[in-house]
Amino acid sequence: MTADDSFGRLDDDGYPAYTMGRAAEMLGTTQGFLRAIGEARLITPLRSEGGHRRYSRYQLRIAARARELVDRGTPIEAACRIVILEDQLEEAQRINAEYRRAAGSANPAAAA
Repeated sequence: MTADDSFGRLDDDGYPAYTMGRAAEMLGTTQGFLRAIGEARLITPLRSEGGHRRYSRYQLRIAARARELVDRGTPIEAACRIVILEDQLEEAQRINAEYRRAAGSANPAAAA
C-alpha cells in the first residue's frame, strides 16, 4: 500500500480505522457496550489480521445513536432495533428520491 492509498482512506466512512478501545473512548462508552451492540447485530466490526475488532466512522455514528437511546432508558436490544429501522427508512427514502428524480428527468412534462 502506498502513502497515497493510506491518505485516501482517511475520508472513507467505511474504512475500519478505529480499534475497540479508541472507538469506546470516542463514544464515551465501554468496550462491553460495543460488544453488546455487536451481539445484537447492530454493527459487525471488521477484524484485523490479529483478530481485533476495528470500527469505521459509519459504524461509530450508528453506535452513538444506539448509545443516545440507551442513555434515555431504552433497553439495548430495542435501541438496536430502532436504529436498524431508522437506517432502513433513510435508505428507502434515498432510493425513492432517486426514482423520483429519474422519473422526472425521463418525463419532463409530468414534472410541470
